[in-house]
Amino acid sequence: MAYTKIHAIKATVDKAIDYICNPEKTDEKMFVSSYACSPETAAYDFKYTLDHCRENSPTKAYHLIQAFAPREVGFEEAHHIGKELADKLLEGKYSYVVTTHIDKGHVHNHIIFCAADNIEHNKYHDCKQSYYHIRKLSDELCKEHNLSVIIPGAQRGRKYKEWQSDQNGSAWKTQIRKDINFCIKSASTYEEFLLLMRAKGYEIKGETFEEGAAKYISFRPLDKERFVRGSAKSLGKEYTKERIRERIEMKHERKSVIPKKDYSARRLIDTSDEKFQNSPGLQRWATIENLKIAAQSYNEVGSLAELEHKIAVKTEAVKSAKQSVVELEHRIKDLAEIIKYAQQYKDNRSYHIGYKKAKNPDAYFCRYESQIILYGGARRMLEQAGINIKSLNVDKLKAEYQELMKHKSELTSTYKDCEKEVHELNRKLENLNQYLGKDMPTTQDIKSKQKSL
Repeated sequence: MAYTKIHAIKATVDKAIDYICNPEKTDEKMFVSSYACSPETAAYDFKYTLDHCRENSPTKAYHLIQAFAPREVGFEEAHHIGKELADKLLEGKYSYVVTTHIDKGHVHNHIIFCAADNIEHNKYHDCKQSYYHIRKLSDELCKEHNLSVIIPGAQRGRKYKEWQSDQNGSAWKTQIRKDINFCIKSASTYEEFLLLMRAKGYEIKGETFEEGAAKYISFRPLDKERFVRGSAKSLGKEYTKERIRERIEMKHERKSVIPKKDYSARRLIDTSDEKFQNSPGLQRWATIENLKIAAQSYNEVGSLAELEHKIAVKTEAVKSAKQSVVELEHRIKDLAEIIKYAQQYKDNRSYHIGYKKAKNPDAYFCRYESQIILYGGARRMLEQAGINIKSLNVDKLKAEYQELMKHKSELTSTYKDCEKEVHELNRKLENLNQYLGKDMPTTQDIKSKQKSL
């Protein structure tokens, strides 16, 4: 698992970078990487970008820390994850330095990135949503690398044992909520809801609304000694008796607005559970619902062969679009870096010429040190990338960048739509295979089943 935190750097960017690049902490700088800057001159690079920024904010850079659980990940893998996180978060727009520290009991990454991007020179906006995005990206990478995932940030304040219990489906309050939600969905009235809950083995008190009745409804499962209140503090505001009744009544309002349920998008109800075996009413309801799900899926797809072919075609489209997006992301990242250095080269070339012509080169260098260093670094990086400096056109490069970003957006939208459709089609296939088997029934078969119910 990996924990993340981020804070702004409003001064001494150079000292912060020196700290994270400390040879003693990074195995003699073996675990130091960067993008669109050099670790040695990153502070200069950041300053150059910030000087072109239109937003008047004191923040110069951001320092992101990603810490892993002890003995869960090796140094090289941790460093690779750190670079992946920086690339996914910053999308090739921001210069960054990433290092992995190995001097503590736990491996951890440091990522320092410029507060302004290299293309539009807009500031990175640090807020609650952006932190949750970082958290999500880090968790996704941990899953990809078969590492554990920590408690989601939205559930701060809960004890780890309680969270872990939730994940295993054994937290008894969570189970009460699940049972309440299920009975609300199944019930037509508040009284029917109470009957269903009691059928599940719950003891209930305080359920009435008459004068002098208890303020809160309370539930006690069969295997527990005490009751749990249906209050905002205990189970949540959605589980008070007033809210439970409202939720049941709202179902009828929704039914009057929505003419037809999309049963084919739902998953078949598993009637093998003990709660169905002990309740003929619930079993009959589930059987009817499952028939509706299977019948609508059948009417929509025509045949299993057609459905399977459609899934195969759409899956291939998703795969192809995703691969194209990955390739585009690499091109965009490389181009963003070239644009940054091209602009840097163009803006600082006059200082290089002045240095060459200066009567007192030492004095000139002292005065324009950062500009001369940036020019030299930019020229070196452009030459390494195979760019013809004489025919350099920054505006043309930026136009190409915008076209690539537009194309990426279109492809991303395409594969997400296809992914959604594949998910829905697979759900229909799963339902049909489970309910009807491989041999598709006739229309008469379905009508017979409906009449029997």
